[in-house]
Amino acid sequence: MRHEKATRLLDLARMLAGSAEGMTLDEMARALDVGRRTAERMRDAVWAAFPQMEAIDDPPTKRFRIPSGLDGVFQTPTAEELAALRTAADGYKASGAEARAASLYALEGKLLSALRGAARRRVAPDVEALVQAETIAVHAGPRPFEDQQVLSAIRAAIKGLSGLSFRYEGGSTPGRRREVTPLGVLFGRSNYLVALEGAGGKPRSWRLDRMSDLKVLDTPAPPPEDFSLQAFADESFGIYHDEIQDVVLRIKPSRAEDALRWRFHATQKVTQDPDGSVTVTFRAGGMRELAWHLFTWGGDIEIVAPQTLKDTMIAELREAGRAHGAW
Repeated sequence: MRHEKATRLLDLARMLAGSAEGMTLDEMARALDVGRRTAERMRDAVWAAFPQMEAIDDPPTKRFRIPSGLDGVFQTPTAEELAALRTAADGYKASGAEARAASLYALEGKLLSALRGAARRRVAPDVEALVQAETIAVHAGPRPFEDQQVLSAIRAAIKGLSGLSFRYEGGSTPGRRREVTPLGVLFGRSNYLVALEGAGGKPRSWRLDRMSDLKVLDTPAPPPEDFSLQAFADESFGIYHDEIQDVVLRIKPSRAEDALRWRFHATQKVTQDPDGSVTVTFRAGGMRELAWHLFTWGGDIEIVAPQTLKDTMIAELREAGRAHGAW
């Protein structure tokens, strides 16, 4: 128990050292999942161990941080942390996400090079053992396009709040040059830039593999203050954005256990009915992608609403049936 308390205090010290703006007592309590009074006692214990910690006025409260960071002895990564990093990098590489894989491999190299010789020799065998014993199953699907130069240009524009121009081999006018306000990147089965084109327009998705000749512009292009990339992603089941609709799905009792553990959408509400079936509701667009996913549930799922999703599912099934001589 004493070891666990010491570990929790060290976790808090790392949070306070890793936060540029500092943390309030309420933020500490939420991060550690404890009460405010417990968070206050833990802060005092950390302050006694790290007297360089400082309090910053942020009316009506205060923020606390350790501005000089922590000594390396407190920051040695564990074998489990390093193995998780390597496994994530290997998973990215296997799925085709070469740019993100390279970033994680580089981070792993920096962490290992920062370790003292004895610590590195002690942790290395355990890391290799865990890496050999754990892997990520790569599922069938398109390999995401991740060109380092494309991502670098997009990230430079986003960090500099600058406009971005590129030639786009898609849409109704392939090859046309576009000038946009970049808002973020959506990584998934395919990777997309989310951006605004022109004044008063709505955010759109642009496939990275159809973009070329990217240039960061000198013109300022800050994102709208009320824009949230996560909220934009949550508006659709997948990537394609169309009319947002109320979706109601019913899963048979035989698959209820699977459905209760399944994540159909970030905004879903899941209830189990008296007969053992499960009802899932959420709001989203992207009915075609949703129909493609629901097909994997076979006859164990029923589309209750909307009618457009039912129609889309029927149309997709008919198309597949015609392709295989069913009718």
